[in-house]
Amino acid sequence: MHIVRNPNSFDVMVLPNLYGDIMSDLASGLVGGLGLTGSGNYGEIASLFEAVHGTAPDIAGKDKANPTALLISSVMMLRHLGMNAHADSIERAVRTVLKEGKVLTGDLGGNASTTEFTNAIIANLS
Repeated sequence: MHIVRNPNSFDVMVLPNLYGDIMSDLASGLVGGLGLTGSGNYGEIASLFEAVHGTAPDIAGKDKANPTALLISSVMMLRHLGMNAHADSIERAVRTVLKEGKVLTGDLGGNASTTEFTNAIIANLS
């Protein structure tokens, strides 16, 4: 698996849905897990942006989910719509919170709730 050994050699991969799903799950492990990975599906008529992870029914309604994947998907959507300044602001805020490491959800080794993590990102928006 070249993507695991040398992921920097890939910029864009165009794959059918099933193989794209497998590769996105594999690549998620390289960046810290499914909670950090956004996804964009680009079509001729419409595009769809979503978090790679599933619904996580075991933590549903418990304020424990990591919203990073959804935020990164939103950044991808904003860039697709040409709203680069908004995308950059959100991406910088997410990166700052992750880099500081003070407010992290459980899947990232922290104990922050979804709300606390989100509030930290909001506080870093520029």
